Amino acid sequence: MTTDRKIAIVTGAGSGVGRAAALALNGAGWTVVLAGRRAEALEETAAKASDRDRMAPIPADVADEASVDALFDGAVDRFGRVDLLFNNAGINVHAVPLDELPVAELRRIIDINLTGSFLCARAAMRVMKKQDPMGGRIINNGSVSAYGPRPYSAPYTATKHGITGLTKSITLDGRPFNIACGQIDIGNAATEMSSYMQTGAMQANGTMAPEPRISSEHIGRAIVHMASLPLEANIPFITVMASGMPLYGRG
Repeated sequence: MTTDRKIAIVTGAGSGVGRAAALALNGAGWTVVLAGRRAEALEETAAKASDRDRMAPIPADVADEASVDALFDGAVDRFGRVDLLFNNAGINVHAVPLDELPVAELRRIIDINLTGSFLCARAAMRVMKKQDPMGGRIINNGSVSAYGPRPYSAPYTATKHGITGLTKSITLDGRPFNIACGQIDIGNAATEMSSYMQTGAMQANGTMAPEPRISSEHIGRAIVHMASLPLEANIPFITVMASGMPLYGRG
């Protein structure tokens, strides 16, 4: 077993914001457990790291309780502790009126975005309460959509409202155990999920218009900043967004 005082678990680490955060943390000296459903994508992330030896891909499905428990147990078995969870894994569904969305798709987004975040936070708190020294940090990936929704985004928006409730509750309930919790709300990071914005995103008035995006590297740097604070200090909420996006025209 290897011991290391800077052990992070990043979910959804095979692409997008998760990959950017994992690479940024690795560059800042963290050992990063890369979690995601696609082993090959995790290996691709690991291969891009400045210190490949500090990258540990572990395939996992955040919506599956046994898989999440195995992820955290595997991290502890290998590294001795978990200092940081970036609760990042998430999906979206097609932008359609809620009454036209198949229930199966609705359940899937809730299972991954909300239940998955609960399961990972639950496992992280279990580990952080028991380890010595006790404590750690959880950073949840929220969204600006929670307070400025796009048209036809009810399932995604609702799950991100749930993430905010989870963040506030862990901030309180983790306090006696030296567990800090914060949330990053991201607007228009340049990922595969947001690629449609380059040609046109639906606006509140029903028109379509392209929107500016920002490099996911900016998100990675923000995660490193949040993670680098001592546990007696915390950033409960932070927003990182494209300056020119029309968020403040949405409500």
